[in-house]
Amino acid sequence: MLYHLLTPLTDQFFPFNLFNYISFRAAGATVTAILLTFVVGPAIIRALHAKGVLQIVRADGPAGHQAKRGTPTMGGLVLLVCILAPTLLWARLDNRYVLVAAVATLWMGIIGFVDDYLKFVEGKSRGLIARYKLIGQVTFGIALGSYLILYPLADLSANSTTLPFFKYVLVPLPSVLYVAFVTLVVTGASNSVNLTDGLDGLVAGLTVIVAIAFAIFAYVFGNFIAAGYLQVYFLRGSGELAVFCASLMGAALGFLWYNAHPAQVFMGDTGSLAIGGALGTVSILLKSEVLLLLAGGVFALEALSVIIQTGTFRWRKWRHGR
Repeated sequence: MLYHLLTPLTDQFFPFNLFNYISFRAAGATVTAILLTFVVGPAIIRALHAKGVLQIVRADGPAGHQAKRGTPTMGGLVLLVCILAPTLLWARLDNRYVLVAAVATLWMGIIGFVDDYLKFVEGKSRGLIARYKLIGQVTFGIALGSYLILYPLADLSANSTTLPFFKYVLVPLPSVLYVAFVTLVVTGASNSVNLTDGLDGLVAGLTVIVAIAFAIFAYVFGNFIAAGYLQVYFLRGSGELAVFCASLMGAALGFLWYNAHPAQVFMGDTGSLAIGGALGTVSILLKSEVLLLLAGGVFALEALSVIIQTGTFRWRKWRHGR
């Protein structure tokens, strides 16, 4: 918004020219996101506590987790506000990369909000039924994959991805397979972050690291000179994602103030699904899905651990009846 309002006034006030620089706006988004967490965070936490939106801890869980009982949850509302507001303020609103990433964050955040609302406000222990949650994630994945094929954002083949450590290697995929691939990445990323959310400050801290990595790559891919020097594909317009990733990083960093041990609030599915959807979508837009697997290795390992444990449990139950 500031870009559209102030850059036309550069002739009258030269310092407004700074808003033409992605690096300046990314820094502004980071600072705004951090400061905003200190403005809206306490108010949202107080409201959650007043409404009785408190963490439920299973009796058969680890003894150390019992102290978390009664801590407000659904703190992901703080993250949603502090990601989207700085993005709208500092990013170019005519950039489709940013708009798609913002929609993904909001969509997944709404799914998580419904789950948390049913669980902690309505008192339904299961929250949003798993298959309905999955339907919401898959629907967005299919919509995103189809949109990118029908309305490509870059000059490269729409239904393709790249491989890290290889210069100018583009891997094309059939359209149907690409849509399935996008759906898998978005769904897998959102659920992986959700599964990782269990310790104070864990997801927020990891999000800061991954968001910084993607902010750097978005800036490089969107800069013709830097992309040419590093021999990576140039994605015109993708540099604006650096502003979005900076907002995500700043929001996560500010949220750590409330979420670090001992946590004053938990992000709940509202925050974890939104973060996962944002990171998965950014990786798809930058055609760097494998990079998400590397930068977000902890998320991937957490998901793999759950899959192995669940599979082993079901196999033993089928094989031995217990």
